[in-house]
Amino acid sequence: MKSLFKGVVVLLLLAGALAAGAYHWLQQPMGSRMGGMEALDLSIEPGTSPKAIAQMAVDAGADVPPLALYAWFRLSGQSRQIRAGSYEFNAQTTPVRLLSMLVRGEESLRTLTLVEGWNIRQLRQALARADQLKPDSQALDDEALMVQLGRPGVHPEGRFFPDTYSYAKGSSDLAVLKRAMKAMDKQLDKAWQARSALAAVKSPEEALILASIVEKETGRASDRPQISGVFNNRLRIGMLLQTDPTVIYGLGAAFDGNLRRSDLRTDTHYNTYTRGGLPPTPIAMPGKSAMLAAVQPADTRAVYFVAKGDGSSHFSATLDEHNRAVNRFQRGR
Repeated sequence: MKSLFKGVVVLLLLAGALAAGAYHWLQQPMGSRMGGMEALDLSIEPGTSPKAIAQMAVDAGADVPPLALYAWFRLSGQSRQIRAGSYEFNAQTTPVRLLSMLVRGEESLRTLTLVEGWNIRQLRQALARADQLKPDSQALDDEALMVQLGRPGVHPEGRFFPDTYSYAKGSSDLAVLKRAMKAMDKQLDKAWQARSALAAVKSPEEALILASIVEKETGRASDRPQISGVFNNRLRIGMLLQTDPTVIYGLGAAFDGNLRRSDLRTDTHYNTYTRGGLPPTPIAMPGKSAMLAAVQPADTRAVYFVAKGDGSSHFSATLDEHNRAVNRFQRGR
């Protein structure tokens, strides 16, 4: 009996030692076979087995036995809760921390900021520069891009809401664009539902176009309702909009930064000096404030405005008043 008792004690001591050793191992940094502190990437596709995930972590650079890591996944009872995604860890990450990241879905996210007032060309340039974003849209022209996004026949200009979007490493740029497009749909609908009786625009499409003009014409945010008021008034009475940003947009890549009088006389689909009404499409991505201003214009008699040189504008109801403002603020007379 004594020998049996001693054997049980030894087994218990060994089990305790193994448990203590396992606990210690689980709390220790895994280390990196790369020898540094750089990020180790782990991309898990849906349906990947826990055993394969453990091996992938080791293949990524974790300096641990893959079977030990797999055993931890299984013994934790959480192996089936591991989420697919793109993750980053480093040499200081412990097995406990790694599993927690995978179960909680703490993906390594990048961000892309789309700026109010950007046109589609600038947006696509930003996509091309984005960190670790899969460039699925690069080979597509604008028409093919909108087909991929489920909007065939729709011009892409102004269809994406300017905001900061997060994405996992290796995500498709098309996925980011779809989110931005849905966000714009939502913001435009909210603005349209909040339109006032002073708005001359007759549809959400017209509101989006006008909002893009307001966005490009505004030097000071507080002037947006007034600027919108001017353009809504002009639309209401059939007066030419005569707004330079539309002319510049129509010139496209040919614009060299200097808008000439000859440009104002050269007819294009976007020249609001030669054509009445709104241009055929937006000319940029308007933000929320510009969209609200487009449908909630200031109650004003003004049909003219001129930049004052400090970011703000002077508004006039008559041509004589406007000419005096031009002489004062533009010509220094």
